[in-house]
Amino acid sequence: MPIRMRKFVGMLALLALVVLYALVSTAVAVAVLAERGTLVHLAYYLVTGLLWVLPAMLLIRWMEGRPRGEE
Repeated sequence: MPIRMRKFVGMLALLALVVLYALVSTAVAVAVLAERGTLVHLAYYLVTGLLWVLPAMLLIRWMEGRPRGEE
């Protein structure tokens, strides 16, 4: 796959990842943490706010990788 196409596909996937991750993590927080205290909410949003970085990092690494055959 050409590098420009790989970056375009990766950008769309990264955008979808961020939107879906935000929606799912917020829905889980509303459903599970509704009656919990402020510190629990803070810890949950801190962890989930940083957790999306792992799949995003792998996706960005894939986007920046060399196409096969160019080594």
